[in-house]
Amino acid sequence: MASTTSELTIDRAKLEGSIASAKKSLLDFQQSDGHWVFELEADATIPAEYVLMRHFLAEPVDAELEAKIANYLRRIQGAHGGWPLVHDGPFDMSATVKAYFALKMIGDDIDAPHMKRAREAALERGGAINANVFTRFLLSMFGVTTWRSVPVLPVEIMHLPAWFPFHLNKMSYWARTTVVTLIVLAAKKARAKNPKGVGIDELFLQDPRTIGTLARAPHQNRGWFAFFTAIDKLLRAAEPYFPKKFRQSAIDKAVAFFEERLNGEDGIGAIFPPMANAVMVYDVLGYPEDYPPRAVQRRGIDKLLVIHEHEAYCQPCVSPVWDTALTAHAMLETGGEDTFAQAKRGLDWLVPRQELEVKGDWADKRPDLRPGGWAFQYNNAHYPDLDDTAVVMMAMDRARRQTGTKDYDQAIDRGKEWILGMQSSDGGFAAFDVDNHYHYLNNIPFSDHGALLDPPTEDVTARCVSMLAQLGDTVESSKPLADAVAYLRRTQLAEGSWYGRWGLNYIYGTWSVLCALNMAGVNHQDPAMRKAVAWLYSIQNEDGGWGEDAVSYRLDYKGFEGAPSTASQSAWALLALMAAGEADNPAVERGMRYLMATQNEKGLWDEARYTATGFPRVFYLRYHGYSKFFPLWALARFRNLQSTNSRTVGVGM
Repeated sequence: MASTTSELTIDRAKLEGSIASAKKSLLDFQQSDGHWVFELEADATIPAEYVLMRHFLAEPVDAELEAKIANYLRRIQGAHGGWPLVHDGPFDMSATVKAYFALKMIGDDIDAPHMKRAREAALERGGAINANVFTRFLLSMFGVTTWRSVPVLPVEIMHLPAWFPFHLNKMSYWARTTVVTLIVLAAKKARAKNPKGVGIDELFLQDPRTIGTLARAPHQNRGWFAFFTAIDKLLRAAEPYFPKKFRQSAIDKAVAFFEERLNGEDGIGAIFPPMANAVMVYDVLGYPEDYPPRAVQRRGIDKLLVIHEHEAYCQPCVSPVWDTALTAHAMLETGGEDTFAQAKRGLDWLVPRQELEVKGDWADKRPDLRPGGWAFQYNNAHYPDLDDTAVVMMAMDRARRQTGTKDYDQAIDRGKEWILGMQSSDGGFAAFDVDNHYHYLNNIPFSDHGALLDPPTEDVTARCVSMLAQLGDTVESSKPLADAVAYLRRTQLAEGSWYGRWGLNYIYGTWSVLCALNMAGVNHQDPAMRKAVAWLYSIQNEDGGWGEDAVSYRLDYKGFEGAPSTASQSAWALLALMAAGEADNPAVERGMRYLMATQNEKGLWDEARYTATGFPRVFYLRYHGYSKFFPLWALARFRNLQSTNSRTVGVGM
């Protein structure tokens, strides 16, 4: 490790210029009402599913839009011939099947070079039989495979009591909203209109209509999987004999469930998969296109489109609350009256978006708790999340510290009350739920993705610790805070890092936790802090930055998986090190030099790699804002710490 102190050799004028340039460009992205929202890009599956949804519904072909989506899909095809889940990532069968299907539906010739390469790549890897369960449901609806290829999801689960081992409330919010729409499609054995009659039999090594249910996924326990597979067989045999009235009442209950959570044009769960499913459910049930809930959902889906001059894609959701809160933090760190005024405009925009009335699905475990959280999207009242809530509150607290304003006191108090009420029994905090520990559910045949649950995680717990400590709680005075810090100590890995559930991966988790431990008053010489600091130095790239690959999430964990440096991951590492008292370390200065050297002519950073996580190993995200506000935040913090006698970070992030 480098020596722990050094004279600052970065030219201060250049540092100030770098900060000013980034700040100016970031302010240019601010919306007229004060908030920020940046593009949120996933992989090929979402734009492909958008195209296929339109053909499921037999909507009029929008040739210009389809051509732009096709351009996007062709551009992100991997060198291996298929489509990856992340930039430059390995071949993924499900992404490849959906992208190929969408391109063929749009009109690409199957003998075109890019289609031939994709087909050969899929067949070399066993063919589309190896696609995941969601892809199989899609293929069943298009008649490529039969309903025997997917697990039985009886809609009658809507009638199960809450104590039953398999209940909607035992799933995560994203699974709950997706399943409640998918089970109606499965009950009706939905069939796509598919006016062009397009299929993809050529992606299989066998007749796709002979394919049975899925094989056991690597994360699934043999015994549990065998047990649930036996149940699946029993349900398959019994399903034709379920009483029709009982089935219809279950369908009615499912529709009522998701209609209560439609959120206007923001959609059920405010995420693409259940929104698309809901529109298809309305179609299958015979509701006309102008039926208001169907029409509103359909408009909401088109609001997820990002359309550029030559390309277009569909986002999985939008992230205005997250983007606004994090950008506000970067602005507050940057300083200056004008910058503060713009940050405050963003915070003022956030105030009315706090949910104070609706008791969402989280209230199943906490029925007496008052609402008080923020959701990730514009509107998602039933599903606020703790991560957004904590980040918003810390930004508001920073603003009131600076000016003494009382504007945010009530919002902060209600947010804190809600987060404290959402602590799980192990001391940790999850994103949306409490004590969502039903790990046996990840062994059902439907859960080949292993993402059915929302248990506590290190990164969300760290964010809640940071917030509580920033608001003045201490380990000595607050049992919830003490329990959460103990959770973080227990979950540190042997090499010194922490897992990052919602950002990629150990760099993100370690940044989150070091900020939290610092704010909670843990001594910088504490062994946990020292171990984490040493680990961060050990993985710094030669160029001074940090990078991590998505393969870090592999089930057979082998430790950190390095990758080319990115601006956002470098910023996380630098913010983590500064929180641990390392502002004077030469390695930190090297990191700052990396950020300054890679800044583009607009004052921002180019970042093609994906650095965020939807579901580990299954679904990743590229927040277009991450490479804009995180590097500015790190540079401004470095400048601020170097400008004072103290090297201690006094805020939670």
